Amino acid sequence: MNHKLFLASAIASSLFLGSCNSSDDNNIDSENMEKDNPKVIALKAQDAFFKDYSTEGVETYFAENYIQHNPYVPTGRQTVIDFLPALQQAGTTATTHRILQDGNLVVMHNTYNNAEAFGAKEIVTFDVYRVEEGKVAEHWDNISPIVEETASGRSQFDGPTEITDKEKTAENKELVSNFVNDILMGHDPNKITDYISTEKYYQHNVAIEDGLDGLGKAIDYLVSQNDMFTYRTLHKVLGEGNFVFSMSEGDWHGKPHAFFDLFRIENGKIVEHWDVISEIPAEMAHENGKF
Repeated sequence: MNHKLFLASAIASSLFLGSCNSSDDNNIDSENMEKDNPKVIALKAQDAFFKDYSTEGVETYFAENYIQHNPYVPTGRQTVIDFLPALQQAGTTATTHRILQDGNLVVMHNTYNNAEAFGAKEIVTFDVYRVEEGKVAEHWDNISPIVEETASGRSQFDGPTEITDKEKTAENKELVSNFVNDILMGHDPNKITDYISTEKYYQHNVAIEDGLDGLGKAIDYLVSQNDMFTYRTLHKVLGEGNFVFSMSEGDWHGKPHAFFDLFRIENGKIVEHWDVISEIPAEMAHENGKF
C-alpha cells in the first residue's frame, strides 16, 4: 500500500469525557431564522447546557431519550441535567466557531474553556447533533486538548467560517467521499492531486505544515516510525456548501480510533483541513457505539 496519503493526525488522542457546546461566534443569525431550524435548536440546546446551566432549558431542547455516543457519558437526558451543577461551578464556557447543517444533522466546531472536567483547561471538539421534533435527539463527538504551538502556525479552530457555494453541496460531498476512499483508505493514493489543491492547502492538524510538501513530510515521518494510521470505514459525510465533514473509523498506534475531519473546498479542490482524533475504548458507558 502506498503510504503517501493525506494527513494522519500526529497529535495525542484524548480519552476525555465529552458533551456539547455553545456560543455566539458561529456566523449564525439565529434571531432571524425559523425557531425550528436544526441549527437554532442545536445552539439553544448548547446554551441551556453551557451558558444558562438550565434544567428547564435542557428539558426544553433535549429529547428525554437523548442518545449519547461519547464513550464515557451515559445515554439519556438525565445525565445532561445531572452534570449541570459541576459545569456551573467550574464556569465552563464554550465557543462555536463553525456550524453546518445537512438535513436534520448539525455539525459544530467548538472550543471549551475551564474544561478540566473534560480533561484539560482548553479543548477543541467536533460535535454532531441529530435534531427531531424541535429537540436534540442524538449526539456524536471527538475531543482533543488545545495545542498552543503547531507546525503550520495555525490553531486547531481558526480560519474561514462563512458558508458559500451552497449549490455545490452535493458535488463537494462526493469529492470528500471519493477522497476518503481513494486517498485515506489507500484505494488509489496516486490521485491525491485530484482532490487537494497544489496551489494552497492550509493545515490545522497540529503536527503538519501547510501545503502538499508539509503533508508529505509528516507522512514520511509516520511511516519511518511504523506509526501510520489506517482508515477502514467511512460512517458519515455531511456538508453545507464549501464545508464538508466526515466521520471515519480506523486504527492508529495499534488501537481503534475515530477520525473526524472537516474540509473547506474551493473550485473543486480541498484547500483547508481541520481534524480531531480520539481513541475508541473497548468499554463504553452505554451500548450505542461510537458511531
